[in-house]
Amino acid sequence: MPVAILGSGNIGTDLMYKLQRNPMFDLRLVAGIDPASEGLARARELGYGTSTDGVEAILEEGGIGIVFEATSARAHRQNAPRFKEAGIFAIDLTPAKVGPSVVPCVNMDDGFDAKNVNLISCAAQATIPIVHGVSRVSKVKYAEIVATVSSRSVGPGTRENIEEFTLTSQKALMEVGGAGRGKAMVVINPADPPLIMRNTIYTIVDRDVDEQRVKDSVLEMVKQVQSYVPGYRLTVEPFLRDDHFMIGVEVEGAGDFLPPYAGNLDIINAAAVAVADRYCATQF
Repeated sequence: MPVAILGSGNIGTDLMYKLQRNPMFDLRLVAGIDPASEGLARARELGYGTSTDGVEAILEEGGIGIVFEATSARAHRQNAPRFKEAGIFAIDLTPAKVGPSVVPCVNMDDGFDAKNVNLISCAAQATIPIVHGVSRVSKVKYAEIVATVSSRSVGPGTRENIEEFTLTSQKALMEVGGAGRGKAMVVINPADPPLIMRNTIYTIVDRDVDEQRVKDSVLEMVKQVQSYVPGYRLTVEPFLRDDHFMIGVEVEGAGDFLPPYAGNLDIINAAAVAVADRYCATQF
């Protein structure tokens, strides 16, 4: 499948290395707007086509089947109709929420007909599988997540999108995770040495919940995420206190572009590749 990456920052550059390893994809172009971008320089070194003309370059390239957008929510809202008109399937790694929200191990096939899927946020990809694991056993009245990420792993595009990041993640806790209400928070930690991505999940459930069934369901979801994000692991097993479960997970990155502490980049890019793999399987 001929594919292109729009955005040559941290996320786009890390994604380039993941696509390079996957024989399903033919990476034709990495497009950005900054001539001094490290991501574009690395793409050229690897022999990929590059451009500083952004979306225009991808539309002019022709033959692209999938575009991975790693720019900003504002940019994707403008670009999405143009990709759809060109017949390009868009995988949106911004919190623009143009297409349906997708978490690979929860609702993989949603949005394929729309030719646009939204991967919500790195925090959502790390925590929604856990909320879903609880909600398929017991009604989740409220879900709250706190994602802590290293400042070094958060580029200018992500910082610009923090408000959208929070709101889109909150909505997805309900729409995809199954919670009645949701709240999402992110902590950008400047600690040096940098800390690995960590996530705390809090869910309020019915008091007569079967605790063991919830634990088994959550552990099964962890295994499913690990099938495409090997560095995903449980740090606090589900434990019930009165009417709520507390659960902790962390994500260690594969170290493709940024060091392993940048699990937030790794999980959203791994999710993007998993969605693209599935989309390709429906086309051939």
